[in-house]
Amino acid sequence: MFPGPPADPATPTAGSVPSAAPPAAEAARTPGGATGAASARRAWTAPLLLGSAGVLALVIALFGPGLMARGTGELRIPGAGLTTVLRTVLFAALALHLGELLAPQLIRLVRGRPRTAVRSWAVFASLAGAAAAAGQIVRLAAVSDLGITETYGTREGGLLLLIANGLVVAALCAASRRPALALAPLAAVIGAEALRAHPEAYSPEFGAALTVVHLTAASLWTGGLLYVLLTLWLWRGSPAAARALLGRYARLAIWLYAALAATGTASALRRLPLDVVPTSAYGRTLLLKLALMAVVSLLAVAARRRMLRDTDPSAACRLARREQVVLGLVVVVSAVLTVVPDPHWISLRP
Repeated sequence: MFPGPPADPATPTAGSVPSAAPPAAEAARTPGGATGAASARRAWTAPLLLGSAGVLALVIALFGPGLMARGTGELRIPGAGLTTVLRTVLFAALALHLGELLAPQLIRLVRGRPRTAVRSWAVFASLAGAAAAAGQIVRLAAVSDLGITETYGTREGGLLLLIANGLVVAALCAASRRPALALAPLAAVIGAEALRAHPEAYSPEFGAALTVVHLTAASLWTGGLLYVLLTLWLWRGSPAAARALLGRYARLAIWLYAALAATGTASALRRLPLDVVPTSAYGRTLLLKLALMAVVSLLAVAARRRMLRDTDPSAACRLARREQVVLGLVVVVSAVLTVVPDPHWISLRP
């Protein structure tokens, strides 16, 4: 507490020293002034960081496939940048919708939670994903010099049509009174995307199975974290409930991380010959994804430690928000991986 003024301002008490600090400097020294300055910095820092991350994600999507393939001698993929953007939208739609189905199950278990809820984005997300799938059909028709109806008859075109229709059905389910029914069409979408991503002749069924688990775990992790962070913002006046929710998500994220690591490693060993890691677009993109995942892992561990050590979850939430931003970049790089050529043909191994 600050001491009050002397009883008689005109006659200072013994030992008192008049203050010459201006009001602004005095306010800056008070806890309230420091908190206000910090809040002001965060008010413009967060949008700036998010905007920068968004621009970086767009640059990676548009120019990533070409940059990664430079100097490798691999075939150029027509419209690779646009395809990457469309697949990023598709992956983001799956993450948003699945996260919105997962996170409320964790929230329901928190005792004494506030009664505020995050606004649903599931309908918009699924419709955006359906539009992205439709855009890929149009691009495929243009590249193949086929009509739209003829494109439906191709393997990739038929699977993209299934993905688009499945997401439309998921949006209708999300708009109904039983949004959990969207799990069925979303499962069909993930299965179709896994089959589309593995047209190769060598054990495509095994590769598709790995992709189903990998894509599901990645969508639940990314989308679930986003929903939890939005909920924590609404619960910022209830730190005990916020800390309990973050802890429940962190325990689930450990299992999702394990599934991602296992399936990602198996897919890389199956698809990428070791002798072409630095000389193929796929290998270079995979190295970038691994670097980003290392950053995500460090942020997740740091957030968990702060959550276990501090009663106030604000520091852990800041780390989790940074984790979410890096995860968004991982989604974009994952979309690049689906566009660059299969590296098997340039391997020197017999």
